[in-house]
Amino acid sequence: MSGHIEDNSTAQDGENIVDALLNDPSVLAQYQKELPFDSKLQAMANYKQLPEPVKRRVRALKKLQFRSLEIESEFYRELHDLEMRYADRFAEQLNRRQQIVLGSVEPTDEEADWPETTESEVELANLLREKTALTNGAGGQAGDAPQSEQQLQQPAGPGVPGFWLTALKNVDLLSQMIRDQDEPILRHLTDIKVITFSGEQSGFVLEFHFSPNEYFSNSMLTKHYYLRMVPDPEHPWDYEGPEIVRCSGCEILWKAGKNATVKVVRKVQKHRGSGQKRTVTKTVEADSFFNFFNPPTQTIDELGSDDEEIEDLLQSDFEIGHFLRERVIPRAVLYFTGEGLEDEDYESEDDEGEDGDEDDMEEDEDERVIGQLRN
Repeated sequence: MSGHIEDNSTAQDGENIVDALLNDPSVLAQYQKELPFDSKLQAMANYKQLPEPVKRRVRALKKLQFRSLEIESEFYRELHDLEMRYADRFAEQLNRRQQIVLGSVEPTDEEADWPETTESEVELANLLREKTALTNGAGGQAGDAPQSEQQLQQPAGPGVPGFWLTALKNVDLLSQMIRDQDEPILRHLTDIKVITFSGEQSGFVLEFHFSPNEYFSNSMLTKHYYLRMVPDPEHPWDYEGPEIVRCSGCEILWKAGKNATVKVVRKVQKHRGSGQKRTVTKTVEADSFFNFFNPPTQTIDELGSDDEEIEDLLQSDFEIGHFLRERVIPRAVLYFTGEGLEDEDYESEDDEGEDGDEDDMEEDEDERVIGQLRN
């Protein structure tokens, strides 16, 4: 107990020394030129050299700023509640989408009355026309089109097969999570819904609905995300609206031998003395989309300086959850067709130079974090 008191006393002494130094204009003036070039440090040092009456007024401005943040957080809370009130109106459209995707209904002529050709499709057609011209010029046949009219008119099954699997795989952020063993399971994914909740704790739930399958007995898998609606008391100036601070998954009731998140590794061992061999099997974790439902349990606030890896995992998870909620789920058809994807800008290798190498390093780091999220 005494050591703890001494630690607190030492910390307080340190804070007093730092405060005294920062408020001593002579010390700042002497060492300001020796500070590392950092605009934030420089600005803080300049502020500390202002006369006390001016700093007193600035403290009043900070308090006004904090009150503005409180009003802003109230705005976002009411916006969250407004979103909940509109949920039923959105649900009507999304339920109809689900019926059409599953094939339980056929869209009416009025519902299907939407222009097929978009600007993006015109660009695709022009690109295919150029490719076809090049192929013909190289000895190809004019009839070598990707799909003939006869193929396009072939009868199709009910609904839109593979709708959600295709939409998810078309998004780079999500496709990196999907492994070969996941695809047959995700073909049973019939819908993804967002349920917003409020009260003592605000947030949203992602519901993944599945048809009966041979892999697990759950009809629905859930992922909860919890929001902090007000500024963080320790870092109030970082507030830019509600932020995800914690998430939780659910238990997947895997059927025997069907768990996609583990794999069996076989290893041959040789006895040093007798030379006899034996095969040992071991179950280890496997990369899988379904690790998404088993995230780290800590909140961002609980993490320390040594938890940088967990923080990266959580931030990646939060990004995925937010993207699913705000983009993929409400606009799933546009990700299915590709129209919701951002256009990619291609550069020749000669133009990339050193910047290209840096981009590759950043992409490798992103893939490392996503890979860890799967585990």
